[in-house]
Amino acid sequence: MIKIKNLKSKNENKNEKNIVLEAKNVWKTYFLGEQEIVAIKNVSLKVFEGEFLTIMGKSGSGKSTLIHMLGCLDVPTKGKIFVDNVDVSNLDDDSLSIIRGEKIGFVFQTFNLIPVLNVVQNVELPLMFKNLDEKEINFRVEKMLNLVQLEKWKNHKPNQLSGGQRQRVAIARALVNNPSVVIADEPTGNLDSKTGFEIINFLYDLNLNHNVTIVMVTHDEDLAKISDRTLFLKDGVILKETKRKKSDREKALLELKEKSLLKSELE
Repeated sequence: MIKIKNLKSKNENKNEKNIVLEAKNVWKTYFLGEQEIVAIKNVSLKVFEGEFLTIMGKSGSGKSTLIHMLGCLDVPTKGKIFVDNVDVSNLDDDSLSIIRGEKIGFVFQTFNLIPVLNVVQNVELPLMFKNLDEKEINFRVEKMLNLVQLEKWKNHKPNQLSGGQRQRVAIARALVNNPSVVIADEPTGNLDSKTGFEIINFLYDLNLNHNVTIVMVTHDEDLAKISDRTLFLKDGVILKETKRKKSDREKALLELKEKSLLKSELE
């Protein structure tokens, strides 16, 4: 489990190959009236500690359904989902909620901040469900705000922040519980090109320099190229997998920066 306060080196974790998320022969079926819709078909995958994994696919490919099951927001019709080697496939809603609170941090496209709460209150929200004293809560929140460089805005409400700042608040909230993995669902979808790059660059840094395990859903191949590995999903099936070297990821990040600057000049 990743600890922001006491991180291991990324290389050490990759050698150990600790599995933080795993899907084994997972199926997900829905019914619309009498019509059966198979959203996920016999998918198996592993996410290793310290890895940056991206999942790509067009609308309707099943990537949202898959990420919901990996994030314990839903359970498979058949097959197994493991979080830190714990089988969560048949847990009830209350048990899934506990797993999410302990093991998984979420970053959504729409930020999902509470508008009446300031930055500190939004970040500390996940800690309110844990048996922690005020000193520990304050310590964790302050550490996260330092990490995302928002100390000066800690008393601001979401409507007083830019889109990029709001997404960094969401990232701080996702990390404050020291989760095993951060799941980011189209985290730049509501941002302009320049701000979107800043968020991707920040996630890249979290992964590379702070050993944060990230699973990111995207439809943008340029964004996917900064990750260690990409799974391509179509019609509920993983069609192929692409692995990348660190040098390839660095090159992709530089190219992404150049493209974002060009796009921002036209926006």
